[in-house]
Amino acid sequence: MTANTLPINELHKVDPVFGQISFDGHEQVVFCHDKDTGLKAIIGIHNTILGPALGGTRMWNYTNEWEALNDVLRLSRGMSFKSSISGLNLGGGKAVIIGDAKTQKNPELMRRFGEFVHSLSGKYYTAEDVGMETKDMDIVREVTPYVTGVSEAIGGSGNPSPITAYGVYMGMKAAAKYQFGTDNLNGKSVLVQGIGHVGEVLVEHLTNEGAIVTISDINEDRLHQVGSKYGAKIFTGDNLYASEVDIYAPCALGATINDDTIKMIKAKVIAGAANNQLANEVVHGQILKDKGILYAPDFLINAGGVINVYSELAKLSKAEVMQKTENIYNTSLDIFNLAETNDISTHHAALLIAQKRIDDKKLELQQK
Repeated sequence: MTANTLPINELHKVDPVFGQISFDGHEQVVFCHDKDTGLKAIIGIHNTILGPALGGTRMWNYTNEWEALNDVLRLSRGMSFKSSISGLNLGGGKAVIIGDAKTQKNPELMRRFGEFVHSLSGKYYTAEDVGMETKDMDIVREVTPYVTGVSEAIGGSGNPSPITAYGVYMGMKAAAKYQFGTDNLNGKSVLVQGIGHVGEVLVEHLTNEGAIVTISDINEDRLHQVGSKYGAKIFTGDNLYASEVDIYAPCALGATINDDTIKMIKAKVIAGAANNQLANEVVHGQILKDKGILYAPDFLINAGGVINVYSELAKLSKAEVMQKTENIYNTSLDIFNLAETNDISTHHAALLIAQKRIDDKKLELQQK
């Protein structure tokens, strides 16, 4: 039996890291462990050609360490393309901490994690992600300068979630313009899956424009709180993906567009904040294209957050941050047109643009 025909658990034993499909040429993967605090973290640095790697830290109670590794690899790769397509002088990186953020996160754990980040000497800058808050980044800042998204009171840009949501909103409007002929979302039905920090702000933008919003979340209390606050419908059906809506906005964890769900999706536009929405970006990107469903590439339209934290490094004003985030609208339309012209998926088109900027910079550096 060859390695390629081994069961997945056996493949892991043969090629534990470099053999991962999501490894994709990562420059560095750092495993961080501290017995005293119980810290178990992985930092993935995918690419630093355009600049230092920047990406948030996610704390999640992963089923196993392989799941955590795969997540950090996919997320850090996505950050490379996100920063590139947004025109930022940043590379791609990400970190995951294995554990329950509600019960296991404490200042000592965050400081110890910050010390591991500091040991990379600025090759990786961290920020907040799922399971993290601005106050956690403030604690990390106590031990390292290589952190962004800290409180405005100590010179940071604060919570990036509102800017992320605004970028998703801009990308969604561009997708509506392309698919429906108008970017006016008044009367359009939108299903928002996941109403965390970003999802709630997106619901607010949509509600203010007159969209018919339905929300879904695993947290029942938050679901009813947000539903009541914005007058949004709460999804009560059996099959979320088969909902008769104009736009599906995945704003929770990734891979919700997979072999099982893609057959059911009836929405004509997919535009949300979640990272890595396509379980298989090649296969599922093509299927969406064939079905006539317009997919707004996640790493393009959810880039508002990284633009916001980048402002701390590049000394951008709030007005410049908003201008760059608003430009997601124009970049999205360019990607949709490129995909149609070349008869490729929108995800493929976005990757081409992002990869070209990285390749051009690499060539420039080699010629010096």
